[in-house]
Amino acid sequence: MAIKHIGVYPGTFDPVTRGHLDIIERGLRLFDLLIVAVAESQSKAPLFDAEERLEILRAELKGYKNIKVESFDCLLIDYMRQKQATTVLRGLRVISDFEYEFQMALINRKLDPSIETVFMMTGESYASLSSRFIKEIARLGGDLDAFVTPNVAKRLKDKYGLSRKRQKGALK
Repeated sequence: MAIKHIGVYPGTFDPVTRGHLDIIERGLRLFDLLIVAVAESQSKAPLFDAEERLEILRAELKGYKNIKVESFDCLLIDYMRQKQATTVLRGLRVISDFEYEFQMALINRKLDPSIETVFMMTGESYASLSSRFIKEIARLGGDLDAFVTPNVAKRLKDKYGLSRKRQKGALK
């Protein structure tokens, strides 16, 4: 059976949050294939490099069907054309996200009117999640359970060297 409707959920996913996973799970119902596209995005100075973000996402999504996890380093519209995708999936947390996302959707429409953007509101329990806040909580050793999966929490703690600090403290 040929794949008919391909969607792309682009983002930096630095790190992937429970809110991202909510959008992915619900987005899978809309497409024959959903590509989670990790933007290399050096301009945002990500904590995790693109390979690490791909590895983390693949581990989180390994049980799902009809999903691919890839990276891209070009215009989203060019990537969409390469993948023969027709729809960009974007998650919205709060109303302030909408203005930025709306501007991006309008620019993408000017670049290629055949590609549509679908906005999906994240579940209300994830509306306050922001990768920026999560990284700050992780850096300061806070509890991450409500924001990310245990695998992602471990990766964040390892990245900030918190696992070693706690182990050293426990030995004293």
